[in-house]
Amino acid sequence: MLDIRLLREDAEKVKKAIATKNADPGLVDAFLSLDKDWREATTAVEAKRAEQKKAATARDVGAGKRLKEEVRSLEEKVAVLEKEREIAWQRIPNLPSEDTPVGKDEDENVVVKTVGEPAKFDFKPKDHMAIGTALGIIDTETAAKVSGARFGYLKGDLAILEYALVQYAFKTLTDPAIVREIAESVKPGYSARPFIPVVPPVMIRPDVYQKMARLEPKEERYYIPADDIYLIGSAEHTMGPMHMDQVIPAGQLPLRYVGFSVSFRREAGAAGKDTHGILRVHQFDKVEMESFTAPEDGRLEQDFMVAVQEYFWKALELPYQLVAICTGDMGGPDVRQVDINTWLPGQDKYRETHTADYMGDYQARRLNTKLRRADGSTEFVHMNDATCFAMSRTPIAILENYQTADGKVRVPKVLQSYVGKEIIG
Repeated sequence: MLDIRLLREDAEKVKKAIATKNADPGLVDAFLSLDKDWREATTAVEAKRAEQKKAATARDVGAGKRLKEEVRSLEEKVAVLEKEREIAWQRIPNLPSEDTPVGKDEDENVVVKTVGEPAKFDFKPKDHMAIGTALGIIDTETAAKVSGARFGYLKGDLAILEYALVQYAFKTLTDPAIVREIAESVKPGYSARPFIPVVPPVMIRPDVYQKMARLEPKEERYYIPADDIYLIGSAEHTMGPMHMDQVIPAGQLPLRYVGFSVSFRREAGAAGKDTHGILRVHQFDKVEMESFTAPEDGRLEQDFMVAVQEYFWKALELPYQLVAICTGDMGGPDVRQVDINTWLPGQDKYRETHTADYMGDYQARRLNTKLRRADGSTEFVHMNDATCFAMSRTPIAILENYQTADGKVRVPKVLQSYVGKEIIG
């Protein structure tokens, strides 16, 4: 949620900012109206309680009984208004950073830089499905019979490759020397605190999902009515609430986690898009990063997260573009969003493989996650999350970029010790 002082004192600024995210400025007016009613009702309750106290002191039984009922009625009104006010407050998206490109949709995202040159093949490159089917390592036909559309079996060496990536990520991000190298590349002396590995729950309560500001769009979430619980769409959905209602000593920040989980998305808004292969599926595995920092380090931490992503992609020798996501294409809780799009020879284009989201204190305010300064004062932490390896998009990039003329796939050098071979096929 946004700071309530900002909403009350500079509503026009908020309206203009959220309009660039394609959000209705009327959301601010709706909240302020409920906030006004709530404050007036709260003041009325306090006044009636004062009258009730005086009546009790005067031993006026009749007035005391009447005032008790009036207080109870007003308290019920306050409770209703408070709930409606909270809902309206949560609907207002975060404000984009000043350096976020203003645009309506993905067509107005800005390529910041391009790293690496797309490989030149002396044969026509195949897409991942042609490669995977021929090698017997991707099977969507059987998966469709068993589970339906947008599911797939990863088999043999491709299954091994996936877990090679998981091991590589965990080993790298828990290595103090490597984390220090990446941190120093962002800013000399910046925190080199390693990541804590996590295997988080893949189910989340609706109220906590709402606090993470990731419940919407609901049509893309898998819901289990019998247990009133959702399946997560990414590991950060349950890593972000790990410090809900906690106060973290500032000396423990930044707190960095790297989590591996199965993720579920209904892809309801992607009807007809990427139906071929395993690029856009309902179930996939993912290695995700989540961090909690002091406010003054929040933006720098996003730069660090992006540097981690680039470290891995350079190590894998995959061509990519760094993209600044525009206001109309970024997530509701984001202050700033940066994506990595990777070259896929089989599609002859760059496709999104990573996201790095900087939230400011937007999520922390909803989760009530704070830090305690050395002087004892408290304030909300700032939060970041970022993709490390999304499966199956990372394996797709490897299959297509490392394919050979005879239909095999070379294993990237940094993964060979984990996979146990140099060639798949």
